Amino acid sequence: MKKILAGAAILVAGLLFARSAEAQVSGGVNINIGDQPRWRAPGYDYVEYYYLPDIETYYYVPRREFIYLSNGRWVFSNSLPPRYREYDLYAGHKVVINRPNAYYYHDEYRTRYYKHDNGNHNGWYKNKKQKSRGRH
Repeated sequence: MKKILAGAAILVAGLLFARSAEAQVSGGVNINIGDQPRWRAPGYDYVEYYYLPDIETYYYVPRREFIYLSNGRWVFSNSLPPRYREYDLYAGHKVVINRPNAYYYHDEYRTRYYKHDNGNHNGWYKNKKQKSRGRH
C-alpha cells in the first residue's frame, strides 16, 4: 500500500511540475499553433485575432469565438451568425491582428480593409450564387 501511495505522489508531483514548466514557457513565448482554427492563415506562429473583412467579423483565437456587431452591440459566439452560415471561412479573406481587443478598433480596420462591393460583402453573395448555380 505504501508503494502505491508513494508512486501516486510521485506521479502527481511530476504532473504538477510539468504544468508549471508549461506555464512558464507559454508565458514567455507567444506560440498558439495548436489553437489555430483549421481555416487559419498560413505562416503565423501566433495569432490573437483574425479579422474577416468580407463579413466584418473577428475571430478570437484563445477563446475560439467569433465577435460581430448585432444591433449596435458586440456579440461573442462560438459560431457565425445565421446570416453568414454559408460563408466559406477557408476561402474568405483573413487579416491577422495581434492587438488586444481588436474589435475596439473596428472603424480603423473596416476603413483599412474596405473594398467597394455595392453591398455584396466584397462579392461573397455574388460568389455564393455563382457556386450554387454550378451545383444544379
